[in-house]
Amino acid sequence: MATIKIKQVKSRISAPKDQKLTLDALGLRKLNAVVEKEATPQVLGMVRKVKHLVQVVE
Repeated sequence: MATIKIKQVKSRISAPKDQKLTLDALGLRKLNAVVEKEATPQVLGMVRKVKHLVQVVE
């Protein structure tokens, strides 16, 4: 399975609680943090939910 790198580019301060929990589930806790995850449908759905806060790095 392919992997993707996800980088948090915007602050989570003003985000709703469910989006903060989604960032936690992705492993993003700080601004500019980068994590590498498998490109499963579950992970892609989480990325889609917080697409305004993260960026997929190639």
